[in-house]
Amino acid sequence: MSTAATATVLEADPVPRIEVRLEDGWRLNPKVALRPEPFGALAYHFGNRRLSFLRRPELVTVVRALAEAPDVRTALADAGIPEAQWAAYAGALSTLAESDMIHSRKEGQR
Repeated sequence: MSTAATATVLEADPVPRIEVRLEDGWRLNPKVALRPEPFGALAYHFGNRRLSFLRRPELVTVVRALAEAPDVRTALADAGIPEAQWAAYAGALSTLAESDMIHSRKEGQR
């Protein structure tokens, strides 16, 4: 397959991006286990067998807080994350959502 054809195939079949918004509620997927590590944690999905590295203990705190918090904003605030860093954490949570590590609590979403 030529480079042009490969590019066309890739453009025609984009991977959907999941956006984690601060006002939405999320939770850890029940099929995911978090194993504490000195750098943060390993997240293992027993359904799809994916492994993710949570490279900051603060991110682990946020992920664990999602279940009890009404929304991401509250989980971030409760974890003591400075507001200036919330966008970066939302991006990290979006990556976890794309790999099915966390689920939206909105009805009809994963």
